[in-house]
Order: sequence, then structure tokens, then C-alpha cells
Amino acid sequence: MAQEIYLIRHGKTQANQENRFAGRGGEPLCQEGRDQLQGLAEKCVAMGLNALYAGPLPRTMQSAQIIAQKCGLRVHGAPGLMDINLPHWDGLTKDEIRHRFGDEYPTWLAAPEKFHVPGCEDLKAVQKRAVAQVKGIAAREKGIVLLVTHLIVARCLLLHHDGQPMSRFREIKVANGEVARLL
Repeated sequence: MAQEIYLIRHGKTQANQENRFAGRGGEPLCQEGRDQLQGLAEKCVAMGLNALYAGPLPRTMQSAQIIAQKCGLRVHGAPGLMDINLPHWDGLTKDEIRHRFGDEYPTWLAAPEKFHVPGCEDLKAVQKRAVAQVKGIAAREKGIVLLVTHLIVARCLLLHHDGQPMSRFREIKVANGEVARLL
């Protein structure tokens, strides 16, 4: 069983810089994001990582590969760490979402735990799949494990592992390239 599990939010992307909802789009890291991860990789070497897992999107895999190369590790895919599925928002700026889906966006901002749109994931579904993924990883890994994921997934995992309600979702802050201890 893993002794310690940490998570990081992928490095910065163009969407982060443009206040755009990347969602499940295939966007890679921007130069600033690659630089963030190069700096973080040095810290990961000092941590003595034993295993590295990442969600399947390019920005998480690219972030994990930068760390893996520096730490001499293999990146394991972790589909449960995939970003939330809100396909009609993917690639839109926050202003475009407000304009096109104004009836949805206020709930997402004010009470994301109550956000439900047919055909989309809600936060409980994200949390359920992410927690199941982490439990599986923790059961098979030993030592120090790093998970590379997305802001929404990181928030859901941290709330679960701290025993906090989903209503505190917006209180969890995880910057691009930031490490947080999960277990």
C-alpha cells in the first residue's frame, strides 16, 4: 500500500492564460507550463517518487512525462483522473459560456455541487471515479506516488480525503504545477 500520495495540477496551458474552459480538449502545455514542470521535476527528484500516474489528456501526460524523465520513472495512465465531461463548454472562454449557457453558469459558479446538466458529468460523478482510481493505485503501489490531474479532479479528491462537503469546492485552490498532499 502506498505510504504517501501527492497530486499536482498539470502545468499551465494557453486555455489557462485565456480564461478558457479546456475540458477534455487536446491542448498541450504552453512554454510557461513546460517551464513550471521542469522546476517541479527537480523537487520531485528530491521527494524520491516511486510511481507516477496521469490522466490521459495531453496536458496531464506531457506534465507527467517531464517529471518522469527527470525522476527516471514510467508514466502510468489513470483514466479516472480525466477532467470533467462538459463537452458543450470545451474550448469556450468563461464569457462565451456565460453568453451561450447563461442559465447554467451561475449555478456552476455559486453552487457547483448543485450543477447538473443532462449528458454531462456532475462533481459527484467526477469524485466517485477519481476516488476509485486513487484507491486502486494506493492498493498496489508502495512508497511515494504522484498523480497528475486537473483542477476540478484535484478539488474533488482533496474534499473527499479531507471529509469535506462538495459545497466547499470553490474554497480549494490548486494552481497549475502545484503539489498537494492527498494521503
